[in-house]
Amino acid sequence: MLKFVLACVLALNVAAGAGGAFAAEPVSLEEFFKNPSLAGPILSRSGKYLAATAPLKGRMNLMVLDLDTRKGTLLTSFEDFDVVSVRWVGDERLVFSLGQANSPTGPGQFDGGGLFVVGRDGSGSRRLASTVRETRASGSQIYRSLAMESTIPGNTDEIIASGNLTSADSVDLYRVNLNTGRTRLMTSGRPTDRTEDWILDSKQVPRVVVASVKNELTRVVYYRKSEDAPWQEIARYSRDKGSVIVPLAFESDDQMMQVATNKDRDTMAVYRYDPNTKKLGDLVASHPRYDMGANSEGQTVPGAVIHPETNQILGYRVEADKPEVTWIDEGRAKTQKLIDVSLPGTINSFARVGEGKRLLVTAFSDLKPTRWYLLEEEKRTLEEIGASRPWLDGKLVEQRPFTYKTRDGLEIPGYLFLPKDHKPGTKLPTILHIHGGPFARADTFRGGFGTREGQLFASRGYAVVVPNFRITPGMGNKIYSAGFGAVGGKMSEDHEDALQWAVEQGYTDPKRACISGASYGGYAALQAMVKTPDMFKCAIAGLAVTDYKYQLTTPDGDTYSNDPGVEFWKAVLGTKDLDSQFIRDISPVNNASKIKGAVFLYAGENDIRVPIDQIYRMDKALKAAGNPAKAFVIKAKEGHGYGKLENNVDLYSQMLKFLDEQIGK
Repeated sequence: MLKFVLACVLALNVAAGAGGAFAAEPVSLEEFFKNPSLAGPILSRSGKYLAATAPLKGRMNLMVLDLDTRKGTLLTSFEDFDVVSVRWVGDERLVFSLGQANSPTGPGQFDGGGLFVVGRDGSGSRRLASTVRETRASGSQIYRSLAMESTIPGNTDEIIASGNLTSADSVDLYRVNLNTGRTRLMTSGRPTDRTEDWILDSKQVPRVVVASVKNELTRVVYYRKSEDAPWQEIARYSRDKGSVIVPLAFESDDQMMQVATNKDRDTMAVYRYDPNTKKLGDLVASHPRYDMGANSEGQTVPGAVIHPETNQILGYRVEADKPEVTWIDEGRAKTQKLIDVSLPGTINSFARVGEGKRLLVTAFSDLKPTRWYLLEEEKRTLEEIGASRPWLDGKLVEQRPFTYKTRDGLEIPGYLFLPKDHKPGTKLPTILHIHGGPFARADTFRGGFGTREGQLFASRGYAVVVPNFRITPGMGNKIYSAGFGAVGGKMSEDHEDALQWAVEQGYTDPKRACISGASYGGYAALQAMVKTPDMFKCAIAGLAVTDYKYQLTTPDGDTYSNDPGVEFWKAVLGTKDLDSQFIRDISPVNNASKIKGAVFLYAGENDIRVPIDQIYRMDKALKAAGNPAKAFVIKAKEGHGYGKLENNVDLYSQMLKFLDEQIGK
C-alpha cells in the first residue's frame, strides 16, 4: 500500500474531524459561490511544475507552482474572464484560452475564446488569436478562432492548433510558432469545405476529417491511407437520427482505428475499425445505458484512453451515473488499485505525463470536495497538494442517481438531492431543475449547474430533482433522437414526468413545487408555467430564451451568424418556418397571459448567447398580463452565467427569499 507523507495524513485527519462539527451548519452563500482555491491542475512534462487556476480579482487566473521549492507564481490577472483550457508545452510555456467558468451548459468561451501563450515565469506573453469580444468590438461577425489541439513530440516552439483562419466555414489544422505567432497550414488539399474534426496519425499527418454538408444535418467522414494518398469517403451520418460512426484515433500501427458507433445498438460503443475495407472489427468497450467515445450527435465523450505520443490504447472511461474506468494497461491498473486502497470513499483518477515520475491524482465524491495529490512512484508516497473548496467539507449532501419513465416509455436518468435530515416518508417542497442546452449533458456526478443548485437548495430544506430529458446526449440514441421536434411539447412532458416520479416516490409535496433553470432551462421553466399553469406554484427563469424566432434571427446574439447552428436549431424545433404559428405557440413571450404563478427572472447584461432583450421583453409581457415578475435581476458585466461572487450572493439571496415565500415552510 502507498505510504502517506505526514502533511497528507494531517490534512485528512483535520478534514475528517471537521465533518461532524460543520454538519449542523448550512453552507453560506459566500462559501458556496466563492471561487475554488484551486482548479484544473496539470503537471508539466517533467513533473517539476504544476499549473492551475486560482482566484484573483474575482476570476480564475493562471498560476504555476514549483513542486520542488513550493513557490507559486501568478501569471495572469484577468477581471472579465476566467482562464480555461490550460495546456503545457514542455516545461517552460503554457497555452490557454478565456471563458466563463460558471454557465448553465458547462464552462463556455462565449465572448471569450482567443489563444494565448505565456512563459512559466511570466515572460514571453503573446496573444495568438483574438477573443470573440474583440472580434465583435471591431464590427466583424466572423470570428477567426484558434484552439490548441496538441503538442509536437520533441518540439517546444510550436503547437498544433485548429481554427478557421483559411476559410470562415472550415476548420483547418495549423502549426503555430509560439515565438512569432506565425501559422503554417497543415491541411492544404483537404477533401471538402465545412471541415470540423481532424485526426492525426502518430507522425502528425492529418489522415481523417469529418465535414458537414451545407443546409443538411449530414456529416461525412473522409480518410486517406497516407499523406500522399487521395482522400476517400468512408462513412456518413445524420446528427438527428440513424446510426452514427465517429472516428476516435489510430491505433499504434497507424492503420487500424478505434471508432465510436451505435450501429445495431442504442448506446455508442467503441469498436476497432479498418478504414481501408470500411469494416467494423471487434467491440472493445460499451455500456448498456451511457455512450462511450462519442455521443449520438457526434461529439466526443469519455471513451478510449489513448497515450498522446504512442497512440497506445491504455484503457476505457465512461461518464455513467458516476465516472468509471477500466485499464487494459497492467501498470495503470495496478496504480489505480493502490490509489483506491489509499483513498477510500472517493472516485479517484490519475494522470501520467511525459517522462516524469510524479503522477497527479484527483479524488472527489458527492460528499467531499475535490482534492489533488502528488504520487511519487519511486518513493511510494502520496501527498495532498490542494483542494478545490475545502470549506465545504461536511456540508454537502448525497447526490442520488435515479431513473424515471416518461409517459411514452423512455427511461431517463437524473439526480436527486435531499436535505441531510430528511426522514423517509416526509414530503418536501421541491425544486425541479432543468438543465441548459437542451442538447447538452450539462449535469454529471459532482459536475454542472444543476448539481450546484441541488446542493444549495437541499441545504435549505428543499428536495431538488435534476432530470435529464429527451435530446440530452450521452445516454443513447433513443433518448437523444426523441427530442427533435419536441421542444415545448414532449420535452416539457418529460419535465412533468420527472416531477411526478418524485411525487410517487413520496419525496415531493405536489402543492409546493417550483421549476428552475437557466438558458434552455430558463425557457423550460417559463414554458411549464404556460403549458401546465396548475402544476408549479412558481418558476425561476435565468438567461432564458423567450422567443425562438428572435433568438435565431437577431444579430445581437452569437447564433444568428452561425448558419449550421441555425439549421440545427430548426431541426430541433421541428420546423424551418420561424414565422409559423407553432413557433409563436412555444415562445413564452407570446403567452404570458396563461401564466398564473409567480415568476423570478434574471440575466446578464452582456450575454451574447441569449441576448438580454429576451428577458426584457418577457418582463414587459408579464406586466401587460397583470402578473409582473416577483423579482427581476440584471447584472452589469455578466454574460451567460454570473462569475462575480457578489452578484451570485445577491442573486441567490433573492432567489431563496422568493422560494421561501412561494413554497417554503
